[in-house]
Amino acid sequence: MYFKDFPVILYDSKEVTNLLRRVAIRSKVKTNVMFFDTYDVKEGETPEMIADKLYDDPQLHWVVMIVNNITDRYHQWPMSGNQFLDYVNEKYSNPEGTHHYEIEQSSGDTTVKINIGTDNTDHPTATLITNYEYEEEEQNRRRKIRLLDPKFIQDFTAEFSDLMQESII
Repeated sequence: MYFKDFPVILYDSKEVTNLLRRVAIRSKVKTNVMFFDTYDVKEGETPEMIADKLYDDPQLHWVVMIVNNITDRYHQWPMSGNQFLDYVNEKYSNPEGTHHYEIEQSSGDTTVKINIGTDNTDHPTATLITNYEYEEEEQNRRRKIRLLDPKFIQDFTAEFSDLMQESII
């Protein structure tokens, strides 16, 4: 369904789908909170499952991906628990080793954590963040996605189709 809207080009004397063609969500749309809901991806949930649940069509998984600027499902989508453990153990020789240190910085009612690197000499009270904790926080960040409100799905897919067919040459 997603690739049906991609234009066909001539390559090496053959007609092929132009997989390099891209469109982006308009900045006005992207920043309009009226079009989107926030969602926490549950353990083992896939874009197809979410699209099926929300839009009654698993083929619209690409909408979930585009809305969240996900171009690589295997590295930008939350992993299952087992995949995550395998990933961390493969990536780090010591998952409990130091990834970085953090300090808190406050301004008014706002407090943010600042990564100060792997040396806490200047900040002896900084909090140690392990490799595992860092990767876990990345996974938690990936779990928080935005979903296009179902009442806009028809307009969104129609505009996507129109933009994909526009000539760029």
